[in-house]
Amino acid sequence: MSQAKAVDVSYVIYQVDDLDRMQKFMQDFGLVTAGRDTDRLYMRGSGPAPYSHVSERGAENRFLGGGIRVSSREDLDTLAAFEGSSPVEAIDAPGGGLRVRMHTPDGVRIDALWGQEVSTLPLRAPNPFNAGAVKDRINSSLRPKREAGLVLRLGHFVLRVPHHSETVAWFQERFGMVASDYLCAGSQENVVGTFMRVDLGATPVDHHAILITRAANVGVHHCSFEMQDLDAVMGAHDYLSDQGHFLVCGVGRHLLGSQIYDYWSDPFGFRVEHYTDGDVVTSEHVPSHFVGTADQTTQWGMRPPPEFFD
Repeated sequence: MSQAKAVDVSYVIYQVDDLDRMQKFMQDFGLVTAGRDTDRLYMRGSGPAPYSHVSERGAENRFLGGGIRVSSREDLDTLAAFEGSSPVEAIDAPGGGLRVRMHTPDGVRIDALWGQEVSTLPLRAPNPFNAGAVKDRINSSLRPKREAGLVLRLGHFVLRVPHHSETVAWFQERFGMVASDYLCAGSQENVVGTFMRVDLGATPVDHHAILITRAANVGVHHCSFEMQDLDAVMGAHDYLSDQGHFLVCGVGRHLLGSQIYDYWSDPFGFRVEHYTDGDVVTSEHVPSHFVGTADQTTQWGMRPPPEFFD
């Protein structure tokens, strides 16, 4: 069966019992309200996606799934032909467009999207950086602020599923996603996590759009949003702390993907990450097999607490 071509991740979806609390936190985190009604809240970054974080009102606080943008209208027809998929349907949300709704082998909702209206929000340029051997800032000083800043886009989300291999195959077969790196326990043969990216050939893309990890229960480990630069991450770090939000861990730098990271807890206990300076790769990238402990995936900075890896 033919497959669709994923272009990028677009949004994550949560169910929560208080939209006001989620909206306040996400505004402090650097997202902008794109739309809201009685039962749904849509938050966006500066990038072209009409929204990057969706909250649906419900009695139970839980992760529902995510959205993936595909390359063509024909891709939606391809995905609709898979068993268990919805037909192609109109999206009743900011930006409109069309979607096909599917579920992974463990029941995680994944929406394939095409045809949404796109727009961008004003965003400051990256601050020039004076490295030891290269000085890009001359006769000019920096005055970054402690502020929420503005998120660029959803960069990735991390699924926790009992059926790791089946879920990896599901994203490969439907969206043409490929592995960037593998997390292994004990030996290279025991793969417990797969970093997956979209495949745009020679065009550089993020090291991963989804990380799939083996776990006893279905859920999400975190969702992650890109920031413009280190000053944006650090300014937001101080601002979120001043607002009384709970820091999970950070600032630090990851090993796989290289991102400078900062993790916070939203009001419902879900982890959300700011990151900057992540790896981008092309089809020439060769996946590695990382065999080691979870805390060895932090190169420098605040080490995640033990429960971070539960």
